[in-house]
Amino acid sequence: IDKIRSGQKPLSHINVALDPGHLGGRWAKMEERWFQVDDKSPVEEGELTWRVAKILASRLRGLGAEVSFARRHARPMTPLRPDDFRQIARAVLARSGVTDPAENYENADDENREKSVRWQSELLFYRQSEIRYRARRINEFIQPDLVLCLHFNAEAWGDPKNPTLIDRDHFHVLVNGSYLPEELEHDDVRYEMIRRLLSGTYHEELPLADGMAATFAGETGLPPYQYTTDTVTKVGTSGYVFGRNLLATRLYRCPVVYFEPYVMNSNEVFARVEAGDYSGRREINGVLRPSIFREYANAVADGLVEYVQSERPTNARKSD
Repeated sequence: IDKIRSGQKPLSHINVALDPGHLGGRWAKMEERWFQVDDKSPVEEGELTWRVAKILASRLRGLGAEVSFARRHARPMTPLRPDDFRQIARAVLARSGVTDPAENYENADDENREKSVRWQSELLFYRQSEIRYRARRINEFIQPDLVLCLHFNAEAWGDPKNPTLIDRDHFHVLVNGSYLPEELEHDDVRYEMIRRLLSGTYHEELPLADGMAATFAGETGLPPYQYTTDTVTKVGTSGYVFGRNLLATRLYRCPVVYFEPYVMNSNEVFARVEAGDYSGRREINGVLRPSIFREYANAVADGLVEYVQSERPTNARKSD
């Protein structure tokens, strides 16, 4: 971000990488980021984040930024597939005490599925290998000034073919931090944590995330999410930002702002998602609202512009 310079386009000379969370498409059910209400179109988080990313990329480029993607649509960045991890999956299960695991599981309701080779192989594919390959692309090829990780939140929906819709909606942002003792037992986690600490990235990441979160909340009206677990630490002053040890926020070697707005299985968000993308405003449940995809993208872009413009005087003084 220190590359910021004055000009008509406020984001000139900034290289932004967009990381649309998850995969969607044929992988959505495997990721457990899929549900369907009656005969309506399925909701897939990976598809939703991709739609937001395309709109956001256009907006950021119009503001002068250079924009790249950590993934391309629903195609995994990793060349590996779940079957490539079966041997490792058996070793992981053995270390947890499962010495004679089932090869497969029946369905998402199978109470023993987490002890199966198939489930563990899938987990290694989409939660480890895919993110590490995105990190490789970001760190070695794109080398951006910042990464914006785009996600949609959700609460427990039960049976994905007969999901529970709720009335709650909320928003929060994650930055790297809050390492748990059991996580630090792993050599790679300790190494990656120390490397990130020594980079000094956090000193820019937190004010950036805090400022963007405040803008996002102001434009969407979403209340802050309140964690009930000890996996996070609230940081900053906006009330929306938490430190959490996620693989993406740990591996990407630049400031990372990890967005978690909207509850996909809330009644209002589901209605807005089903309405699709559109210009202007439409009546959704009795209220005129913009497209949820454009609202998301615009709130992110506006937050980045506000942060950049607020930092310019300081940067200008440093260069004098």
